[in-house]
Amino acid sequence: MTEAAAGQVTIRKCEALEEMQGCFALQKEVWKFSDAELVPVRLFVVANKIGGQVIGAFVQNDGGQRDGGSDGAEELIGFALAIPGVRNGHAYLHSQMLAVREQYRNGGLGRRMKLYQREDALARGFELMEWTFDPLEIKNAYLNIEKLGAITRRYSVDQYGITSSPLQGGLPSDRLVAEWWMKSKRVEAVLADAVAATFECRGRIEVPAEIYEWKAAADTRAQALAVQKRNREHFCSAFARGLSVLGYERDARGDGRFLLGDWNEGWRY
Repeated sequence: MTEAAAGQVTIRKCEALEEMQGCFALQKEVWKFSDAELVPVRLFVVANKIGGQVIGAFVQNDGGQRDGGSDGAEELIGFALAIPGVRNGHAYLHSQMLAVREQYRNGGLGRRMKLYQREDALARGFELMEWTFDPLEIKNAYLNIEKLGAITRRYSVDQYGITSSPLQGGLPSDRLVAEWWMKSKRVEAVLADAVAATFECRGRIEVPAEIYEWKAAADTRAQALAVQKRNREHFCSAFARGLSVLGYERDARGDGRFLLGDWNEGWRY
């Protein structure tokens, strides 16, 4: 999907039950979970009623096929689901899922949906949004850290157990926790394409570009698992020493690198 095509997408809150059902169906299409692992329609409905977010991305469907739209002429091509939480007496939003239909990816739509989430959250008094992401997913990590300005300093080992989604490749579902301090100078600078504050890089954690191929094939999955275990140790050790992920690099080969630094060095929120 080109950025021009992405600009023709309408992003808005989902309100109707049919739109919630469309989110549920798209979830299954994107992750290919077993029925037992799917987030039910009921949770989409509840999230919308208790201060969370159910946000949809829609395109006009010339064929008139209904797929989560409110008038039969719209097609749901992406959604974001968030639920409210409380930690240490402070409310925040936990963004549980963000999905984009395959043919509409790589055009900036995911970032646009996150920005819509931010606008809505700030308008309602939230300053922090969190979500988890797979440390082996290079594109997603780059989006979260470099294009949105999130940081991470927590690691969850095998958070969901071995899932049925082929995207996980049968590996443990390790996750990093993204913290998006939506009113911070860091985030505002990133979103404005301003020069970010510098920090002393105190460590790098690398993910090879071949990780996707290794996860997808049974005969190379052990290589992917070895990378996951190695990086798990590095993350847990770094976070225990008070370091945070403050940057992310991608090289010409497509390899990814998490950059670790001290949060206090020019990155206060």
